[in-house]
Amino acid sequence: MSRPAPVWHPVGALSDFEPDKPEAVDVDGTPVAVVRTSSGQVHAIHDVCSHANVALSEGEVVDGELECWLHGSTFSMSTGKPTCLPAVEPVPVYPVKIEGDDVYVAVNVEL
Repeated sequence: MSRPAPVWHPVGALSDFEPDKPEAVDVDGTPVAVVRTSSGQVHAIHDVCSHANVALSEGEVVDGELECWLHGSTFSMSTGKPTCLPAVEPVPVYPVKIEGDDVYVAVNVEL
């Protein structure tokens, strides 16, 4: 079975995203946390903690992972897998495309 083609949605300019500061964006009705790392990578991860149902974008980037502000669960921004309890369920991670200074996210497919 083939994967659907990504449907790209603009989420802002690359220069709008401060390094290691999660930003909440709405992508076609889906809450997404966009994170530009200090190394220049850009990640898009579902903006709802799988454990506490709160916005991950209100947390911090710690050692390259996104930490939930409520109970301290951390998630890999590349895979969405939890790396620290109490969360045990992963969250979706979405593809990102950068064209010039424009950042695009596709929520119709997951990585």
